Amino acid sequence: MKTRMLIGLLSFVVLAGLVLAAQDKYTLKVPGGLAFSEFRGYEAWQTISVSRNEKVVTTILGNPAMINAFQLGIPGNGKPFPDGAKMAKIHWTPKQNEFFPGTTVPDKLANVDFMVKDAKRFADSGGWGYAVFDYDTTSDTFKPGTLASVPPQGNDARCGFACHTQVKTRDYVFTNYGKR
Repeated sequence: MKTRMLIGLLSFVVLAGLVLAAQDKYTLKVPGGLAFSEFRGYEAWQTISVSRNEKVVTTILGNPAMINAFQLGIPGNGKPFPDGAKMAKIHWTPKQNEFFPGTTVPDKLANVDFMVKDAKRFADSGGWGYAVFDYDTTSDTFKPGTLASVPPQGNDARCGFACHTQVKTRDYVFTNYGKR
């Protein structure tokens, strides 16, 4: 009886340790204050667009404020996105679909990028805050992107601004909202 109780107790302790060791991605932040938690629920956001190159397969998602802005014609109508508009880009390494060989599908998660419009908070970066969180498949954890990331990321909430200045006339957004 004591042996069973000891085994049961040890099993409980090991299981509790595994649960406690699991990462809560929503506690992560990039310097400058942009937090993963600001994008809670992004996995269920509507798709804005998809893209692919030889390195990654990407889906670009938007929160309801972002989707509504696109549906109103922003940025093509020259108006800026509203504060609170958010985007998430999920990148996976590509692989060939085993059932349809001419098709590329997502394989391993690589990273998740975020953008949020907040004109006051990010006045010095076109009103947008940016974050990249790299994913480590071995440990099943995320960490803020760094200069060692691919592509290299400045590790702060303005990390994407330099690249996005190319589309300043589109309120710093590259992505087009595809016809539905």
